[in-house]
Amino acid sequence: MEELRIQYVNLEHQGNHESHYTQGFSSKSLVVRRGAPFKITLLLKGRAFNPHSDTLMFRILLGGLYVEFPVTFSKQGSPSRWSAYFNPKGLNPNSPSLYISSPASSSIGRYSIQLHVLTQHGQQGYTVGDFVLLYNPWCHEDAVYIPFEDQREEYVSKDSGLLYMGTPKNLQSRPWSFDQYEPEILDICLKLLQVSPQHGRNWQKDYLGRADPVYLSRVVSAMINCEDDRGVLRGNWSGDFKNGVPPSKWTGSAAIMRQWAKSKFSPVMYGQCWVFAAVMCTVMRALGIPSRVITNFNSAHDTDGNLVIEEFYSETGKKLSYSKDSIWNFHVWVECWMTRPDLGAQFDGWQVLDPTPQERSGGIFCCGPAPVKAIRDRRVDLVYDIPFVYAEVNADVHTVIVKQGQVLSSSTDTERVGSLIVTKTIGSPRPQNITGNYKPTEAFSGESTHKRGSTQGLSVSLSLLKVPVAGENITFTVMVTNMDSIPKVLREHVNAQTKEYNRCPSDTFWEVHNVIRIAPHEAKAIHHLIDHAQYESLMGDDLVNLAVVMEDESTQERVLASEEFNITSPQLSIQIADEDSVMAHKEHTALVVFCNPFPVPVSGLLTVTGSGLIEGEMHSRIQLFKPGGTMERSFSFIPRMVGKKMLQATLVLKNNSAKIIGYRMISVKSA
Repeated sequence: MEELRIQYVNLEHQGNHESHYTQGFSSKSLVVRRGAPFKITLLLKGRAFNPHSDTLMFRILLGGLYVEFPVTFSKQGSPSRWSAYFNPKGLNPNSPSLYISSPASSSIGRYSIQLHVLTQHGQQGYTVGDFVLLYNPWCHEDAVYIPFEDQREEYVSKDSGLLYMGTPKNLQSRPWSFDQYEPEILDICLKLLQVSPQHGRNWQKDYLGRADPVYLSRVVSAMINCEDDRGVLRGNWSGDFKNGVPPSKWTGSAAIMRQWAKSKFSPVMYGQCWVFAAVMCTVMRALGIPSRVITNFNSAHDTDGNLVIEEFYSETGKKLSYSKDSIWNFHVWVECWMTRPDLGAQFDGWQVLDPTPQERSGGIFCCGPAPVKAIRDRRVDLVYDIPFVYAEVNADVHTVIVKQGQVLSSSTDTERVGSLIVTKTIGSPRPQNITGNYKPTEAFSGESTHKRGSTQGLSVSLSLLKVPVAGENITFTVMVTNMDSIPKVLREHVNAQTKEYNRCPSDTFWEVHNVIRIAPHEAKAIHHLIDHAQYESLMGDDLVNLAVVMEDESTQERVLASEEFNITSPQLSIQIADEDSVMAHKEHTALVVFCNPFPVPVSGLLTVTGSGLIEGEMHSRIQLFKPGGTMERSFSFIPRMVGKKMLQATLVLKNNSAKIIGYRMISVKSA
């Protein structure tokens, strides 16, 4: 009688990927989620399987660690240990199907499968292949389980999103392609874990630690920056980006991660906060942890931990670089969803993780996971990094007017820092205000006092008449009120400086000085205009710091009001032919349209990208076209994936620093 042999093992990629919600991944390996069984089918030769005399034994290996278990006839797998069982629908002795089940607390990573066939005549061993095991937010027993399907769709499955920048009154949404399904990306995410210092120091401890999303998220947070390791990105806030890519030029994660892997894990140049956060979001979604990108507007970096940020102005309204503390107009981090058995169930849920290298945590540049609920409750005694994140959203701002080292006046603003915290709304391009998750709602009004100032006798406020738009003049009003019973002679000093989102302003580019006479109890509006030609060459992604100092000539009292704002860039429009009938693997056409709002002719380079829609990038040079003129370019694309996909277009102009972007979400149907 012939001996039982295995001719072929079918890992049932398609069926397993559908049941494990991993059908989008481009990895050549089987990709499954922990806590759920996956099916394999054996094709035998020699003779049929005899359940009375033959035994199948699996060995599952993660690096040098392994577990062994037999295939049984039980109806389901064990929730607490690795197990395997024959198809409950019946045994085909010539081609048996069986299920392998992992516990919901398994370590994630790339596993190998070995199969041993034990018969009365001995045993035969086979190397079956490998598979990737991910976290499972669909499994109730998994530490990353998130309860609603629309949350899993938005925070795990979705491969594109919006990042919010600018200022609280003028949010700018920047499209980003997370790219977790692009070829090589999942494999690079797994490689990131392999090249981490934790794995190099103690691979066994690291493999076992990957069962815990708290541990893994700290590893990833550190590996996105390169300060302590062979991490993905090098930060650069100098404004000089030679030898690398300016952070504002990146539109997705795949190009960054592929460059990192191709260079044998040399850091990619360059990143800033939103790039660090978006790349971390890619890695976490790829590994199965629900993740979203968060923007904190007016984010404090409190270097001495006293919860006070000091700002200094000259007597003519110029902002000065005197303090080591700083307020970033916005700062971007990640929230990941997980349980916190180390802290207690009341701190389960969203956790702050910040891969931008700012301060060390446990000796390395990473931040979190810090439970959002603990930040709200000011539980600074808990891990990880809650005092630092608490200060980012809660510090007070102490503003001082100085002259030759002498303090002329000062004021405190308790509401500006963390005045608005947002993320993308599920299933919508709108920002979702989550400020109340971080601080009690009665603790903030959303309206900061830095736009107005007052003393006993004088009140001053500053307001923009409309949202500033590139190519247009900036108009604003200074309102001054004399609250005394005597007339006053005032000196008005107004100063405008450009600034990057995380730095003190540069030199003044516009200023005006006036003498104003104001009657008792009079309120007077002073209108100002900054011509577009005075700021256009300075802008790019910069913002404007606008300040007014009103000085009472008789009392020498000074009152400051200030406003920081961004200039709205024009947008590209994208039109899709037959938009309701876009199908996978069929050619379609997109039309990109731009109307020149600038008072001068423009030219530049148009780039179109789209994960799952376009391989790589498409480019088109745009020749000079006149003010008010319209540019149109059409592109063909063949979608390779079903679902909602993002098509992005970016126009980089010559001799103009404005960055012009546009995007369109496309629903791709199966053919």
